[in-house]
Amino acid sequence: MTTVKGPAIFLAQFMGDQPPFNDLKSICQWVKSLGFVGVQIPTWDARCIDLQKAAESKTYVDELKGTVNECGLEITELSTHLQGQLVAVHPAYDTLFDAFAPSSVHGNPKARREWAVQQLNWAAKASKNLGLNAHATFSGALLWPTVYPWPQRPAGLVETGFKELANRWLPILDVFDENGVDVCYEIHPGEDLHDGITYEMFLEKVKNHPRACLLYDPSHYVLQCLDYLEYIDNYHERIRMFHVKDAEFNPTGKQGVYGGYQSWIDRAGRFRSLGDGQVDFKSIFSKFAQYNFKGWAVLEWECCIKHPEDGAKEGAIFIRDHIIRVTERAFDDFASAGSDEKLNRSVLGLDK
Repeated sequence: MTTVKGPAIFLAQFMGDQPPFNDLKSICQWVKSLGFVGVQIPTWDARCIDLQKAAESKTYVDELKGTVNECGLEITELSTHLQGQLVAVHPAYDTLFDAFAPSSVHGNPKARREWAVQQLNWAAKASKNLGLNAHATFSGALLWPTVYPWPQRPAGLVETGFKELANRWLPILDVFDENGVDVCYEIHPGEDLHDGITYEMFLEKVKNHPRACLLYDPSHYVLQCLDYLEYIDNYHERIRMFHVKDAEFNPTGKQGVYGGYQSWIDRAGRFRSLGDGQVDFKSIFSKFAQYNFKGWAVLEWECCIKHPEDGAKEGAIFIRDHIIRVTERAFDDFASAGSDEKLNRSVLGLDK
């Protein structure tokens, strides 16, 4: 068994225009002061990283690592959630998702996808240069508008969608494989990979690619009413990353999982700061210890009620208190009678 590493924190939701949130060094100093020991870096934020430089320059990578290490932290993983989203976009979302890409490719879905693929390829090389073995992203979605269809889906539509999604990702997965890095898809509503079944459908289409792995975030399963503990039992061999995020689902006679187009504060399902929601983190950390998870426990803060600085401060303590230092011996070793083959055969009555 392996003790989970952490606590770490995903910087995406904390970057801002005011100190200490406006550059990598200052936010790392703040993060360290709260008790975190690792940071997950959003690659779309130029205040954190120049992704192309990280892919092409060892000198730049050494400087980047040095900045983080001098604050007493490690880089846990890089993230391309926004760029990964743009690998596959249904036309219904073209206008909204243009905001995830440079203005030079707005209104041009083909150019936008090419930009996103280049970003992913740089991320693979940057991760290798940083000595990382896992990377966080989204799958994108071609089929999401038909997730609960009316009118009914045409026969073969799902198969066509997943075939195309796989064709777009296979070359990217191969680049990550060349660089020794796992692609960890965050299973998430809005993505074609949004639960176990859809992940399995994708995995089949990419021929069980060894780099097509998972980022586990229980909050997204709570909001889908999915068994997030059994999910670990089913997919622990593919889980390489862990976002520690809480959520609650409180359906009423007026709304359920779809939320009635309400804002986060008024939805039946909503994200909460660690310890304020319904996720059974004791059982999750136990399962990760049981299944020998070798990655990081990374706080992703998203809460519709609590201030982010309080969520981060409390989150560091919460994660630290939930990490299980695994045992190196059995609890009943004190009563062991020792063992050798002769004794074992005697106990079984095999020599009589």
